[in-house]
Amino acid sequence: MRHMLATTLVKNLLVLLFATGFFIACNNESSTTAATKGSAAAANDTASFTTIQWIDSVKDIGQVPFGRTAHIDFTFKNSGTYPLFIVSVVPGCGCTVADYPKEAIAPGGTGVITAAFDSNKGSEGDFRKNIMVTTNTKGQPNQVLYFSGTIIKGQGADSTGVQKS
Repeated sequence: MRHMLATTLVKNLLVLLFATGFFIACNNESSTTAATKGSAAAANDTASFTTIQWIDSVKDIGQVPFGRTAHIDFTFKNSGTYPLFIVSVVPGCGCTVADYPKEAIAPGGTGVITAAFDSNKGSEGDFRKNIMVTTNTKGQPNQVLYFSGTIIKGQGADSTGVQKS
């Protein structure tokens, strides 16, 4: 009887802890989530659409030694009269990770989409990659950035791409 009571108590305690954790997690909204919601709302408000000017939307990053990560910056300007929101940035493959400003870019302001290309996930030779950017812009809210280059065998690197001393 005592064992059965202890087992029931432990089960009830676990259920209570799980439920508490679930409700806390559901109510814990980060500032990034709030910023994303704000940019998503702006993307649907056609009265507040703006325009974007890409300073560079196509880049040739040259030779990338196998095993190295190349960093690429794409600069843009809010050329419109309303705040510019970058709603999402989606790399075209798993070899690229991208980041973007989560806050609004004021009219006349500039921003940068950053990308990191991991050559370990590619093969030797030429490559061309893309990143889809969704914004609150007139006409074409989805825009594509491109970068290209050549993965070469790294000088001083072993077959895993780890730099030798």
